[in-house]
Amino acid sequence: MIRILLIGIALTFIGGLLFAPLAMVFVSGLEHGLGAWFHSFTDSDTGAAIRLTLLTAAIVVPLNTVFGICAAWCIAKFEFPGKSMLVTLIDLPLAVSPVVSGLIYVLMFGLQGWFGAWLQDHDISIIYAVPGIVLATMFVTFPYVARELIPLMQQMGNDEEEAAITLGAGGWFTFFHVTLPRIRWGLAYGVILCNARAMGEFGAVSVVSGHIRGLTNTMPLHIEILYQEYNYVGAFAVASLLSLLAVVTLIVKTMLEWRTGIRHH
Repeated sequence: MIRILLIGIALTFIGGLLFAPLAMVFVSGLEHGLGAWFHSFTDSDTGAAIRLTLLTAAIVVPLNTVFGICAAWCIAKFEFPGKSMLVTLIDLPLAVSPVVSGLIYVLMFGLQGWFGAWLQDHDISIIYAVPGIVLATMFVTFPYVARELIPLMQQMGNDEEEAAITLGAGGWFTFFHVTLPRIRWGLAYGVILCNARAMGEFGAVSVVSGHIRGLTNTMPLHIEILYQEYNYVGAFAVASLLSLLAVVTLIVKTMLEWRTGIRHH
């Protein structure tokens, strides 16, 4: 009886806090029909926001994947001075507010920042431009791949890699043929989480973007502008598309968890 009660409470919270708002986004987005929903994406500013979001994710996710693999490899396989500090720094973006992280980049690369005058003299734009958006998104998302791979590599140990090297395999051959196949599911899981956060990031990007329509607005920022302009159809249409991407990400994530669980058993 107690178990049923607890399950009911949990499902009620999940339904009220997650499924109900998500359902409302899709209902509001499709309230005027599929024609109006598709028409919302014909706006040039909306198209620019979608392209910028995809471009940012396409840049950030591969870079963070490379960093995550390298960091996890170093932390799990070697002992070196500053190892605990490196682990702490990897977790830093999870503890710092995204707005604060965005402000840090403004203080560094803005007109009044440390490098602002030099960047202006060389006609280089970072803040209120695509590079600033990429940097801010990269900062808030770089822990995800590393945090998935570090415990996985530590649990696997070094036995198979050491055996491969003993048999004459080189470092790259050992990584691609021994290590990478063993971590591929954890790597895919971390990449999915990183990509989801990159596409949905709002706080840090909002600080560094300048909210320039058609140029520096990502999908979350564009949704806010459309809603403030009382363009509810457009706002909920873009929000439903972003939510759809999140749902697809969740489905893929669940499938990977299921597949990984099967393999662990």
